[in-house]
Amino acid sequence: MTQLMDKLVSLCKRRGFIYQSSEIYGGINSCYDYGPLGVELKRNIKEAWWNAMVTSRDDIEGLDAAILMHPRVWEASGHVEGFTDPLVDCKKCKRRFRADHIEGDSCPECGGELTEVRKFNLMFKTYMGPVEEEAAIVYLRPETAQGIYVNFLNVQMASRQKIPFGIAQIGKAFRNEITPGNFIFRTREFEQMEMQYFVKPGTDEEWFEYWKEQRLQWYESIGIRKSKIRLHRHTQEELAHYAAAAYDIQYEFPFGWQELEGIHNRTDFDLSRHMEYSGKDLRYFDQQEGKKYIPYIIETSAGCDRTLLTVLVDAYEEEALENDTRVVLHLSPKLAPIKAGIFPLVKRDGMPEMAMKIKEQLQGKYNVFYDESGAIGRRYRRMDEAGTPFGITVDSQSLQDETVTIRDRDTMQQSRVHVTQIEAFLEDQMRTWRREG
Repeated sequence: MTQLMDKLVSLCKRRGFIYQSSEIYGGINSCYDYGPLGVELKRNIKEAWWNAMVTSRDDIEGLDAAILMHPRVWEASGHVEGFTDPLVDCKKCKRRFRADHIEGDSCPECGGELTEVRKFNLMFKTYMGPVEEEAAIVYLRPETAQGIYVNFLNVQMASRQKIPFGIAQIGKAFRNEITPGNFIFRTREFEQMEMQYFVKPGTDEEWFEYWKEQRLQWYESIGIRKSKIRLHRHTQEELAHYAAAAYDIQYEFPFGWQELEGIHNRTDFDLSRHMEYSGKDLRYFDQQEGKKYIPYIIETSAGCDRTLLTVLVDAYEEEALENDTRVVLHLSPKLAPIKAGIFPLVKRDGMPEMAMKIKEQLQGKYNVFYDESGAIGRRYRRMDEAGTPFGITVDSQSLQDETVTIRDRDTMQQSRVHVTQIEAFLEDQMRTWRREG
């Protein structure tokens, strides 16, 4: 399993998905840069989420709140007081560990004596303005949700939404994790895709069940195998202080079952706290009932980077062929960074010119890639590793009847298609694509 992750990390660098941040300086721990293919894949994931949560619905509005917020926001949310990890240091080797990850009283690295347990806040601190003083402290947000809560009435009044309705946001968050790891699974800088759904008290349980099913269906719709996903219900001991109920959508990674997304019934905790700390009335006026109340909140909180890792892990396969082994990413065509590779069979007889015309015809509608370098089989393999679902090849027959071969990445089967039908063929294949398993 470790070997699989090592192979995936190597592929991500080789093909331009993900690089270690500041690598020429030796890198910086748990920070990553997205290369040409990675940034496209990430953008496609965010667009798929935004389309499912906002564009295709009438009851959810979008928001993009600032990363820096008033420090009282984090007091109200409980992050200043309670967003901590228990830490110990080794007096001998100076390594630092989470106390709840260590068995016994000695250092797991060198056997040295450990310090007493102390609390470490996971929020990054900085200062607003030129003077570094206590009054100027602000925080890099550890989650995007609080920006939604403090804008609840702003969005509701501007959009004229009636409860139940949601507010969705995609944005950066920062956590000074002590034990980040497993590539981009747990990082200090990451991007969240969160939606907060505001409901009438008493209807929260049915909406909680509704969003559990909706979110499970979304992962299946982006090509993640159903057999690799499960729901984990939080026990009473696992529940966060704000939650009446919570489920994790988990995926079976090479390093075990891990959280992919959290779905929480946050009750009226968040709006009540911000009312208390800000002194502003954040109640919703229900015209039908003629009264005000504090809405309950059903939260769906997913990590974009973690979703991207899941997509890559789930898509990766080393497939044994008759005389070879090919590495292939079975990415959903809607997520694939490159939709089609375009190849002249040889670099002569007018084939490159015809292939370039096809590229120009498709470019702007799809992200496509032209490649005339090396044997055609090698070019197919490069596209397989990049997760490109289709390969369009111009050959000698193309010059006679204006047809091309379109190779399917998953089955490697080829179809003969007229150049005027390429777009329609690709659209049909992308619409009907399904991942096995």
